[in-house]
Amino acid sequence: MVLLSFDIEEFDLPLEYNKSIDFIDQISISVEGTTAILNILKKHHVKATFFSTATFAIHAPEIIKRIIDEGHEIASHNYYHSDFKVEHLKLSREKLEELTGQEVHGFRMPRMQPVDEIEIFNAGYQYNSSLNPTYIPGRYNNFKKPRTFFKEKGVLQIPASVSPIIRFPLFWLSFHNLPLSIYEFLCKQTLKKDGYLNLYFHPWEFTNLNQPERFNFPGYVSKNSGVSMIHRMDLFIEWLKKENYSFVTFKEFISEMK
Repeated sequence: MVLLSFDIEEFDLPLEYNKSIDFIDQISISVEGTTAILNILKKHHVKATFFSTATFAIHAPEIIKRIIDEGHEIASHNYYHSDFKVEHLKLSREKLEELTGQEVHGFRMPRMQPVDEIEIFNAGYQYNSSLNPTYIPGRYNNFKKPRTFFKEKGVLQIPASVSPIIRFPLFWLSFHNLPLSIYEFLCKQTLKKDGYLNLYFHPWEFTNLNQPERFNFPGYVSKNSGVSMIHRMDLFIEWLKKENYSFVTFKEFISEMK
């Protein structure tokens, strides 16, 4: 099983590289990228999970409606992308449920940062996908955490996929920078070992990030963005389907785990 997920949010990444970007651009760039993602998924008849901040959902109602209308799952990515308080956990779920008319079952913390599982449970979530069980310099070291799903304090943990043994991360940066054939090989080995694959991306990756004056991103962030990213994702999903892997939302995945 393949769990494709996309973290839809205010595009505030340039702020980490000392570039200002106004709020309207943050939303419009994420809308542009999410539209490209939805077009690819529709082409291949694939369902995915969209972890949305409440702020993005409030300011992009048309794209949220399209996500719901096309049968995808909405989960929470906090209320804001760069501001977190414990009360945001419940508030974001409630706002997303109000905007979508559907129950919100899952949560993912921005930037895959740690979050108290008791608070996740108390906020009414069934699953949490905020763990990348590998080492990312300057971000986190989760080598001692489980590679695959596990229960903690009443909440099902669904870590991002990493390769067996060496725990090579299969997240968005790897997709941009590895030759696609090598990325596919690592995914195949992980699927063989774990029986499922949990991959996450962002909408702004599907827009042109190769704008140094505007964003100041290093090459490993902007590489294969925009049209190249759209093309790579198209080829990747096509390959997964040829390999006869099935696609499920997180909600469908946890139903099968019960």
